[in-house]
Amino acid sequence: MDKHKDVNKPIGRKERARILASIRKLVLKRHFNVAGISYDDWVHSFDLRKEELFSADLEGFENGIRELLSKLGSSHTLFYHERTRQVLPQHSINATLRSFSLNGTERWMFLDVFEDGPAYAAGIKPADLLLALDGCSCKPPTMPPFGIGRTHRLTVTNVRGEEARQLDVKVPHVEGSRSIPPMVAPRSLAHKVIAPALGLLKVTYFPGAMGMRFAKQLDAVIASLKEQGADRLIIDLRGNIGGGLGLARLASYLCPGQLPIGHSLTRARLQSGYDMETLPRVPMPQSTPELLWTLSRFLFRDKSVALLTQGLGPQPFHGRIVLLVNEWTNSAAEMVAGFAQTHRLATVVGNKTAGNVLGAANFKLGGGHTLRLPIFGWYTPRGDCLEGKGVSPEIKVDVNPYRLNAGLDDQMEKTLEIVRGMGRPVPRG
Repeated sequence: MDKHKDVNKPIGRKERARILASIRKLVLKRHFNVAGISYDDWVHSFDLRKEELFSADLEGFENGIRELLSKLGSSHTLFYHERTRQVLPQHSINATLRSFSLNGTERWMFLDVFEDGPAYAAGIKPADLLLALDGCSCKPPTMPPFGIGRTHRLTVTNVRGEEARQLDVKVPHVEGSRSIPPMVAPRSLAHKVIAPALGLLKVTYFPGAMGMRFAKQLDAVIASLKEQGADRLIIDLRGNIGGGLGLARLASYLCPGQLPIGHSLTRARLQSGYDMETLPRVPMPQSTPELLWTLSRFLFRDKSVALLTQGLGPQPFHGRIVLLVNEWTNSAAEMVAGFAQTHRLATVVGNKTAGNVLGAANFKLGGGHTLRLPIFGWYTPRGDCLEGKGVSPEIKVDVNPYRLNAGLDDQMEKTLEIVRGMGRPVPRG
């Protein structure tokens, strides 16, 4: 039997009332209000929409809730059903999009196209334009959703609007988990030596909540680069969709000792006031026993902590690292960029990051519905909150769409120029 057969099954007024009451209560009790919105105003808007949501069809009910949640002004805020099969390009075809004006008409332009992802496999190139999805025109600002487990027919042209071609993009079938809705996870790591002594590390995702498997994979990648003589390093975080605490392992490779990556605050700690210097300082566990011990420390206490690097010792590329970021660099990747910038461990190049850095938890609402709500705030070692602000590169460089479509990456070329001009490393931390 198809578990998604009854995707349009009606939800009665009683169940809707229960879902709405749960959302209202959770927002008022747990939501991390970094945007400074007025909960009184939000509740007023929420209550005004109730009758409309009771009478709406299923799609209108769910979209109405999402619209209300959007007024909270926070990232990592979602409302979805386990039957949800429509997801954004980054999480389905492994590509990001940017608005682009072609002859006065706004179109979606492919920006990051992750190697080995569905878009890449279909032959889509960076700076190609998306004209239609399954025969329907696609224009900003509405982001085109893609169906998990479906094959889509795309009409694509080059950046000049020429050479239109039809491409079939096959999105594999994947199931969601307790913590995330269905998502086609990109290959998290790729690496190569692109010039003598110059390593390139591409990180598109930090899989796993605790990131231990990612840490082992990263260790092997760094070992390989060092074996090939790399003493300069480019870390490409463009398009990174975020993820879990594997970010701490990457941050740890940027310095020899233990430095604060940043600190995570609960709503209660933010409201009661805090001193950064008195927060518990926790290095990311490197083994399961360390993890269990760390978790036990915070089982019955406030979970606000300062996260430290792991003290991996000197690396040959220390002092000669460049981070590449763009507007689709999200969450955990922004934390790494903010850490590197604060401690001057790397030069950050590209475009300002997304500004989506809150820590979220999932709350089951019953009937297959889930509310994902931010309950932690993330702050840099200086106490700056990156939510809604992002990380601004020291050297701002954008891509030229016409050159990008021809295979010429201006951001990477500038990065190569910078890293080649770096002198002998001066280790910090």
